[in-house]
Amino acid sequence: MQQCCKSNPYLYERNNIAIIIYRKMKSARNTTAKIEIQELIVRSSVALSHSEIQKLLDGLCDRVTIYRVLERLMEEGVIHKIVNVNGVVKYAGCHSCSENHSHNHIHFSCQKCKAVTCLEDVEPSFKLPKNYKISEMNFTLSGLCPQCL
Repeated sequence: MQQCCKSNPYLYERNNIAIIIYRKMKSARNTTAKIEIQELIVRSSVALSHSEIQKLLDGLCDRVTIYRVLERLMEEGVIHKIVNVNGVVKYAGCHSCSENHSHNHIHFSCQKCKAVTCLEDVEPSFKLPKNYKISEMNFTLSGLCPQCL
């Protein structure tokens, strides 16, 4: 007959510790794919789309693994997601949010070369009406970047 771990404090505590250790190991797991994707994004001067990352990895992992790694890197606060003016999702490294994780900066989408860059020195300002609460913001400006002028 099996005994429920909740009725035995020793087993219950052991199971809780095992779950905590498993979650920490899983979140801290650094696979080759994760390391490569993180380095690609953080070293890039422009935001990269999933397909651009997949092409640059040259068969290192499949598209599903890339999506999973991107989600994990966002959860860990290493990268952030940008949706450009055409609705394409791109990913950029978090460079200036070591203490207060925030992405309150403007993104610039070049209409000619399609590059998306973070303009971290430009802070958007706006005034919301009463009874609105911001949970996330995404400012994307479009035009021509310095290389395309």
